[in-house]
Amino acid sequence: MAVSATAIMNLFFTILLTQAPINLSYGSSTSDDVVCIESERKALLSFKQDLVDPSNRLLSWNVSNENCCKWAGIVCNNLTGHVEELQLSNIDPDYEFFWQGSLKGKINPSLLGLKHLRYLDLSHNEFGGIQIPNFIGSLVSLTHLNITDAGFQGLIPHQLGNLSSLTHLGLQGTSMAELYVENLHWLSGLSSLQHLEMGHVNLGKASDHWLQVINRLSSLSELHLSGCELSHIIPNNSVFYVNFTSLSVLDISQNNFNSFIPEWIFGMNSLVYLDLSSNTFVGPFPNRAYCWNLTSLKGLNAADNSMDSSLSIWISGLSSSLESLDLGGNALQGPLPCSNQNLTALRYLDLSGCELNSTAAISIGFLYDLVGLEYLYLRDSNLEGVISSAIQNLTSLVHLELSSNSLIGEMPTCMGNLASLVYLDLSSNSLEGEIPSFLGNLTSIVHLDLSFNSLKAKIPTALGNLKSIVKLDLSSNSIEGEIPTSLGNLCNLSYLYLGGNKFGGKVSNAFDSLLSAGCLSNSLTWLDLSENLFFGQLTDQIAEFKNVFWLSLGDNMISGPFPESLGKLTELEYLSIGGNQLNGSLPVSLGGLSNLEFLNISSNHLEGVVTELHFANLTSLGTLYASGNSVSLRVSPDWIPPFDDCAIKLESWNLGPTFPMWLKTQKYVDMDISNTQISGIIPSWLSNLTIEYLNVSHNQLSGRIPDILHIDSPYSMVYMSSNMLSGPLPRITSGLVELDLSNNSLSGDISHFLCHPLATPNNLSILHLGRNHFSGNIPDCWMHWPELEVINLDDNNLTGKIPSSVESLQSLLSLHLRNNSLSGEITPSLQNCKQLSVLDLGLNEFSGSIPTWMGTRLNLTVLILRSNKLNGQIPFELCSLTALQIMDVADNNLSGTIPRCFDKLKAMTTEQVMKEAISYSNFGGYFFEEVMVVIKGREDQYDIILPLVNGLDLSSNKLTGEIPQQLTALQGLISLNLSENFLEGRIPDSIGNMKSLESLDLSRNQLSGVIPPSLSSLTFLSYLNLSYNNLSGKIPLSTQIQSFDASSFIGNALCGPPLYNICDEDQSKPTINNEEQKADDGGEADRWFHLGIGTGFAVGFFGVVAPLLISTDWRHAYFGFFGYFWYKILYKYNCLWP
Repeated sequence: MAVSATAIMNLFFTILLTQAPINLSYGSSTSDDVVCIESERKALLSFKQDLVDPSNRLLSWNVSNENCCKWAGIVCNNLTGHVEELQLSNIDPDYEFFWQGSLKGKINPSLLGLKHLRYLDLSHNEFGGIQIPNFIGSLVSLTHLNITDAGFQGLIPHQLGNLSSLTHLGLQGTSMAELYVENLHWLSGLSSLQHLEMGHVNLGKASDHWLQVINRLSSLSELHLSGCELSHIIPNNSVFYVNFTSLSVLDISQNNFNSFIPEWIFGMNSLVYLDLSSNTFVGPFPNRAYCWNLTSLKGLNAADNSMDSSLSIWISGLSSSLESLDLGGNALQGPLPCSNQNLTALRYLDLSGCELNSTAAISIGFLYDLVGLEYLYLRDSNLEGVISSAIQNLTSLVHLELSSNSLIGEMPTCMGNLASLVYLDLSSNSLEGEIPSFLGNLTSIVHLDLSFNSLKAKIPTALGNLKSIVKLDLSSNSIEGEIPTSLGNLCNLSYLYLGGNKFGGKVSNAFDSLLSAGCLSNSLTWLDLSENLFFGQLTDQIAEFKNVFWLSLGDNMISGPFPESLGKLTELEYLSIGGNQLNGSLPVSLGGLSNLEFLNISSNHLEGVVTELHFANLTSLGTLYASGNSVSLRVSPDWIPPFDDCAIKLESWNLGPTFPMWLKTQKYVDMDISNTQISGIIPSWLSNLTIEYLNVSHNQLSGRIPDILHIDSPYSMVYMSSNMLSGPLPRITSGLVELDLSNNSLSGDISHFLCHPLATPNNLSILHLGRNHFSGNIPDCWMHWPELEVINLDDNNLTGKIPSSVESLQSLLSLHLRNNSLSGEITPSLQNCKQLSVLDLGLNEFSGSIPTWMGTRLNLTVLILRSNKLNGQIPFELCSLTALQIMDVADNNLSGTIPRCFDKLKAMTTEQVMKEAISYSNFGGYFFEEVMVVIKGREDQYDIILPLVNGLDLSSNKLTGEIPQQLTALQGLISLNLSENFLEGRIPDSIGNMKSLESLDLSRNQLSGVIPPSLSSLTFLSYLNLSYNNLSGKIPLSTQIQSFDASSFIGNALCGPPLYNICDEDQSKPTINNEEQKADDGGEADRWFHLGIGTGFAVGFFGVVAPLLISTDWRHAYFGFFGYFWYKILYKYNCLWP
C-alpha cells in the first residue's frame, strides 16, 4: 500500500543510511590549511561552465576564490589537497524549490582531471534527458556514485562496469526520464559493490539473467530494483543456488513476476527489510518453516499482490523481531488468531483489503499483545460487529484506520484513552449513536474522519478541545442541530467536512459559530456544508474566510441574493452553491476570482443579465454549472472568453436568438446549452471544433445538420433532440459514441447512414433517431456497429422486417422500434443479443407467435409487444424472466390461458424501491432509458422513475379460462390490465394481497361471482374498472371502493354504492361473507355521504384529470414535472441509491 511503503521507509532506511560508512555532509574540507591542486581547480571551473545553476548554488566556484577546497560541495583530502568528494545533490525537499535549485545543463569531461575522486553525487537534479556520459566509467577511483533521479535518460553505459572499487551505485530513474539497459553483465565487474539502487530503470531486456548476475556480487548488502519491468524470477524447483548471505535490504517491488514467491527468498537470514509489494505474486505464502529463517527481519512489505494464504497458518512463523508488516491489498483470508505473543515488537501493521472475515472483537483480540503498535491499517478488511474494548490496550497507537468495513454499534468509551492518536479514520461503516464526547480527550489528533456512518444527534461541544486537529470529516451521517461555537476554537483546522447531514438553522448562524474565536478565518481552507437544511441568507461574513479555496454550500435551502462579498474570496478554486433558492442577479464581483476553477450555481432562482464583466478574470475556469436559472447572457458578437477549455452547462439560460459565436474560441467543446432559445441554422464552423459533449436539445434550430458529426475526438457525445432539423442524416465518423437526434423532422432512408463503410471501427454506443419522418426498410448493416448498446427508431415510418444482422449486436441493451409499420415474424436473430434489457416492438404489424427464446433473455426488464398481430398462446418460457418489471402484450390475437407460472416473475413479486435511473451513458452524457407505458387507461412516458414501475397488461386479446390464483403473488405490480378478453370464473379471493396496485382493469370479460371483500384493502388503488362482466351481489364497502365512479361497475348485476340501485335483502345475501358485509349502508346519512363523494370526484375529475386526458401537452408536462420533482426529492435525501 502507498502509505505503508512510505512509513516503512521512514522506519528503516533512516537507520540504515545513518550506519553507512559515507560522509554525507554538504560542505568543504575540514582543514583550513589545505589548498586544492591547481589542475583540479581548473577542471572544476570547466565542469561548472557547462552547468546551469538557477539558484547560484555554485556561487563560490569562481576565479577569485582560489582555494577550491572551500567551494560548496567540495571535500578535499586533508593531507594531499586532492579533491575526493563532489557533493552536488539537490537536497531541498520542497517541490517548488527543488526545481529552482536543480542543476541543469551537461556533464563536462573535465571531471576526468579529478584523478582522486572517490565520491560523486549528482542526484536529484535535472539534466534534461541527456545520456549518462560514458567517461564516468573512467573515474576508476570512485567508491560512491549517485546519479539517482537526476534527469538522465537512455541507455546506461556498460563502461560503469570498470569502476571496480565502487561500493555504492545509485542509478534510480524516474517515470519522466526512462533509463534502460541492454543487459546487466557489466555489473559483474563491480566486485566490491555493497549498495545497488536501480529502481525505475527498465531492466526488461535483462529479465532472464538479472538474478544470476547479481548473485555474483558477494558483498552486496542492499539491493533496490523497484519498478524495473522484471518478469522472471528463479522458481523453487530450479537447480540455481541463490547466495545472498550479506543482503540486509531487498526491494524488488512493482515488477511483473506473476508467480509464486520463491522459497529461497525466505532463506536469507541476514535480511532486515524485504519489499515484495505490487508484483502480482499469486498463491499462498511459502511454508511458515521458511519464514522462521528470517530471524533478523524487521520490515516485510508484500502488499498489493494476489496471495491467498490463510493468515492464521503462517503468521506465527514470522520473526519475533518484526517491527513492520504490510500485507494489504491481497486475497489473504482470516480470521486472525485470537491471540498473538510472537509479534510483540510490531510497530506497523497493514492488512487493508484482506478478507479477514472476522468480527472486530476477535481481530482486536489478536492485537491485544501488540502494546508497542503505532500504525494500524485495517480498512476494507471485511471486519464486522462492534469495536472491542480491548483496543484500549494499544496505548501507543498513533495512526488507526478501520474505514470501509461493516462495524456497527457505538464507539467504545475506552477509545478516549488512546491519548497518542494523531490519525483516526472510522469512515464508511455503520456506526450508530451520538458522536461521543470522549473524543475530546484525544488532544493530539490531527485527522478525524467519521464520515459515511449512521451517527446522529448534535456535535458535542467537547470536540472544541481538539486544538491540534487539521482535518475533521463528519460528512454523510444524520447529525442534526446547529454547528456549535466550540468548533470555532479549533485554530489549526484547515479542512472541515459537514456535508450530507441534517444540520439546520440559519446559515449565518453557522458562520457565526465558526468565526466565534476569530482564528478559523485564517486557518480554514476547505469548508463543506452541502446537502443539509441550512436556510436564510448569505451575508458579508462569508468574506471573512479569506483563505478558503474550497467552498461547498450546495443543496440547502439558502435564499436571498447572491452576496457581492463572495468576490473577496480571492483564493477560491472551487465554489458550489447550486441546489438552493438564491434569487436576484449574479454579482459582477465573481469575475474577479482569477483562481476559480470550478463554479456551480445551478438549480437556483437566479435571473437578470450576465455580461462579459462577470467573466472578466476567470482565466482558470474549467467547469461552469449554471443550469436551471432564468439568466440571459448578453455579450458582444466578437467576445473572447478568458477561458478556452471549460465544461459549461447553461441549460435554461437565454442565449438566443442566434447560435453563440464565442464557442468558436474554445479548444474543447464540453457544453450543455439545451433549452436556451437558440434558433436558426447550426453554423458550419462548429465542425472545426473538438467536440467532447454538445447538447443543443430543446431549441428552435432548423435546416440540415452540417458536418458537425465529422468530429475527431475519440469519445464525443452529441444531443440535438427536440429541434426543427430537417433533411437526411449526415454521415458520421468513428469518434462519436452517443447521438440523439430524436424529435425533429429528419426524413429519408437511413441506409446511407448505417451502411456507409468507415476506415476505422465504429464506437457508437447510443443511437436515438425516434420521432422523426424516416421511411423505407431498416437496412441490414448492423454488423458495422458492434458497440451499439441503445437503438431507438420509435415513431417513424419504417417498413419491412427486422434484418438478420441484428444478431451481431452483442452489446445491445435497449431496442425501441415502437410505432412504425414493421411486419413479419419477430426475427430469431434477436436471441443472439444476450444482454438485452429493454425490448419495445409495440404498435407495429408483427405476426406469428411470441418467440419462446424470449424466455432465455434473463436480463429483460421491459417487454412491450402491444398492438401487433401476434397470435398463439403466451409461452410459459416467459416465466423465466425473473428481472421483468413491465410486460405489455395487449391488443393482439393471443389465445389460451394465462400461464399459472407467472408467480415466478420475481421482480413483479416485490415492491420496487427507488434506485438510480437507468442510464446508458458511459462517457459522462445524460442518456436515460425512456419507455411509453399504458397505465390507468392512458399512455405516458416514464424515464427517471422508471425503476419504480411494475406493470402487466394482457388486455384486448382472446385469452380464456380463469384468472390464476398465482397471479395475485405479484405483489409488486402497480398496474394489472386483463380487460377485453374472454376470462371467466371468479375474481381470486386473494386479490387483496396485491398491496401495490394502483390500477386494476378486469373489464369486458365474463367474470362471475361476487367482488372479493379483500379488494377493499388495496389502499393505493386509484383506478378500477370491473365493468361489463357477470359479477353479482353487493359492492364491498370501503372508502376506497366507494370513491370510484359508477362506470367502474356498470354492465354487471351489482348493487350498492356507488351504483344507484340499492340492494334488497335477496341481493345482499350472496355478499354476506364476513362482518363487514352485514352492516346496513342505507339511510339519509349515507346518501348525503355519497353525494359529497360524487361532488368531490366531479370537481377533481373536471379540474385536473379531464384536462390531462384531453390535452397531450398538458399530460406530458404534468407527468414530466411530477417525475422530475419526485426525483429531486429522493436525490436530495439520498434515497436514489441504497
